[in-house]
Amino acid sequence: MRKTVLSGLLVLALAIPATAANASGDSTLHRYAKDTWRSMAAMVEPATGLPADKITGDLKTRAEVTSPTNIGTYLWSTLAARDLRLIGGGDAAARVGRVLKALERLERNAPTGQFYNWYDPATLQLIRIWPETGDPVRPFASSVDNGWLATALMMVRNAVPQYAAPANRLLTSMNFKSYYDPAARPDAGTGLIRGGFWPEPPDGCYVESDYAGTGTTVYSTCHHYGAPAETRIGQYVGIALGQIPRESYFGPYRTFPDNACDFGWQDQKPVGSWQKYLGVNVWEGTYAYRGLRYVPNWGGSMFEALMPDLVVPEADWAPRSWGRNHPVFVRAQIEHGLNEAKYGYWGFSPSNDPHGGYREYGVDPLGMDTDGYTSDRERTSSDPGYEGCRPAKPEPAAYGDGVVTPHASFLALPYARAAAMDNLAKLRQNFDAYGPGGFYDSVAVRSGVVSKWYLALDQGMVMAALGNVLTGGNLHRYFAGSGVEAKLRPVMRLEEWDVEEKDVKEKDVVPPTQ
Repeated sequence: MRKTVLSGLLVLALAIPATAANASGDSTLHRYAKDTWRSMAAMVEPATGLPADKITGDLKTRAEVTSPTNIGTYLWSTLAARDLRLIGGGDAAARVGRVLKALERLERNAPTGQFYNWYDPATLQLIRIWPETGDPVRPFASSVDNGWLATALMMVRNAVPQYAAPANRLLTSMNFKSYYDPAARPDAGTGLIRGGFWPEPPDGCYVESDYAGTGTTVYSTCHHYGAPAETRIGQYVGIALGQIPRESYFGPYRTFPDNACDFGWQDQKPVGSWQKYLGVNVWEGTYAYRGLRYVPNWGGSMFEALMPDLVVPEADWAPRSWGRNHPVFVRAQIEHGLNEAKYGYWGFSPSNDPHGGYREYGVDPLGMDTDGYTSDRERTSSDPGYEGCRPAKPEPAAYGDGVVTPHASFLALPYARAAAMDNLAKLRQNFDAYGPGGFYDSVAVRSGVVSKWYLALDQGMVMAALGNVLTGGNLHRYFAGSGVEAKLRPVMRLEEWDVEEKDVKEKDVVPPTQ
């Protein structure tokens, strides 16, 4: 199944003809959206209109911090809630207006217009001391966090006409060139996005840089984003705003090349060939897992694979690359959860750890990192080896307490709707996994321990997924307007990935009735 970006007027779910089965499914999804919106609304700080980073499962205690990503996910959740008739148009506009006014008051990096990572949603002050621990916090501008906020502003300027001007003013004041290193891939003939920068020298590794071209030095991360993970959102925004070259789309490695043992540390030996797009040399490599062939991301998580797809209609704009890869990646996550690890459930992505803290979860073979993100708390991993460079290790005899996060199933809806709904239904039926604000953040499926928190990031992904599925792609349309599609789509459609999508059909990914 693939998303289709339609043109024209707003199409509400209630107006879309459907079979009885689809109508029943839409009703369930609409109920999930209604409850999820309740948690998003409860995160909002009354004094400012900004959301907190998270809230307890009883919807009573909000975190004392927020981030540009949290603000972005709340903005697009508000648009989805309006389009699904969970709130009225006046309410939605008022919420958006309060957020924009608050954004105008937040301290940010003046030369680049980039927001810093953490603010107090009640006072709008920059966080310099972490509330829970008292540890110092160095202000840091992240290309990913600012990317998510920028995508929401791009939506607002097309979805809420009365706030188009202030949203666009904020958006165009954000210079994503501040993250771009044009010399990062001399072998390919293009550059890469850095993770971010500090306005003052931090402890540890940094690079003095003037990437915004302002003559003001910032202290950039030593690392670049060189793999196709959720971090590509900053690149999409920079290209859409005309701030970084469109050729940079081909800078991140699809896999690292098969080049003797130079890249023999990556998870497995890829199969592929060199191609050239817009003058950029690209190694079109793929990995293999249990009969599937795909382009991996860094850690093997659903969040890395599919969060950008909530905003950018990747399956439509890049039908021979992302459009092929997304359903295979979903199939592989299902294959791991049901048939390899035999948890009975699937959906592995960074989330709260049910036993405390926050952790990255994923499917190890689906990531380029040798260690990868694992699907269980015990960090059970596999290593297929790298021919001629690193021997394979025995496959794990068993997996431990798998941690499943519901937001992963919602991300999978466009590509395996029946399987995703079945997975969610089983999580709700078999665990105390559902509360007043929808699905709690994660479930350790063997111990049965549930993380009874709601996170703005994860609930925001749920709202975006449901908003797109139930309205035929409204959030995609809002993002694509104002010339964005004309900038991005011609670049994205060029590429072709040799992934195995045969037999990736709905009947193959729906687990048997338990």
